Amino acid sequence: MIHGRRSGEHRRTSTVRSSTLSPVDPLSSLLSDIRAEGSVVSHAVLTAPWTIRFTDGAPLTMVSVLRGGGTLLLPDGTRQEVGVGDTALVRGPEPFLLADRPATVGRPHTEYEIACFSPDPECTARGLGGIRWGADPDGATALIVGAYRTSGRRPERLLRALPPVLVVNEDVEVCAWLETAAADAARLSAGSQALMDRLLDWALVCTLRNWFDEAGADAPSWYRGLADPVLGPALRAFHSRPADPWTVASLAGRAGVSRALFAKRFTELMGRPPLAYLTECRMADAEALLTDTDLSIAQIARSVGYADAFGFSAAFKRHKGQSPSTFRAAAAA
Repeated sequence: MIHGRRSGEHRRTSTVRSSTLSPVDPLSSLLSDIRAEGSVVSHAVLTAPWTIRFTDGAPLTMVSVLRGGGTLLLPDGTRQEVGVGDTALVRGPEPFLLADRPATVGRPHTEYEIACFSPDPECTARGLGGIRWGADPDGATALIVGAYRTSGRRPERLLRALPPVLVVNEDVEVCAWLETAAADAARLSAGSQALMDRLLDWALVCTLRNWFDEAGADAPSWYRGLADPVLGPALRAFHSRPADPWTVASLAGRAGVSRALFAKRFTELMGRPPLAYLTECRMADAEALLTDTDLSIAQIARSVGYADAFGFSAAFKRHKGQSPSTFRAAAAA
């Protein structure tokens, strides 16, 4: 068994970060509630034949291949080869397999399982999130595996933008550094769990950025817009202060172009007009606050850029088809 440690429960909070809801860019905002803290973390050295069954139902699981390789087998029949330097992100919650080769599944082999997000004293007693460091026979496959927890509704937008599995290739130097960090953590020295948690958080951000960059036109519009020389400054300004009274004119001023040029460029690249995008982002933030905090409707209204609860409630109902109070009650049921 490759075991892991349960993550701590996330508490509802009535605190709004600074005077805004979001960091400087959409990706940072969407990643703010995805954490490896307390997750399953494992470094494994495996000798064929073997399979690893992932049954946690984690929203995201990361598999980095340091040496060797295998095949990811997803429930929908997808098969994805992963080799040295590949980092794969698998979107949950369905169980999936990683096998040294697909034919192994139906033959005698060593089976490992990651399934420790449920309470289990045996798992929590093993410490360090289940990191394992084994012997290194010739031809063995070496992996670092991390399963991520999410809290609240904010990460849902990011998860919807991802395919069932994505693979990014890292260079040899990065793989060597990852393995060195895992080896250090396996010594159970002070701060080992925090080291691996932060390492996995860093790896998730880098993997997603690399994949979105490679995806080009298939990347989400909110990511493509940040790289655009016209839209980028305006998007960063909005996402750093979403509660400000933004207009097309003020956003165009941030971009340094005319209002007409900005609106045309924005609609072409983002797929909707500027104010429609602003409303969409504000409503997404409002959904997260209604679900994940105890803030009043009036407080949420001000936090997402509305002067009063009445105007916010009307906008929210147009967007979601129900009032903020009804939405909050349904989410809590």
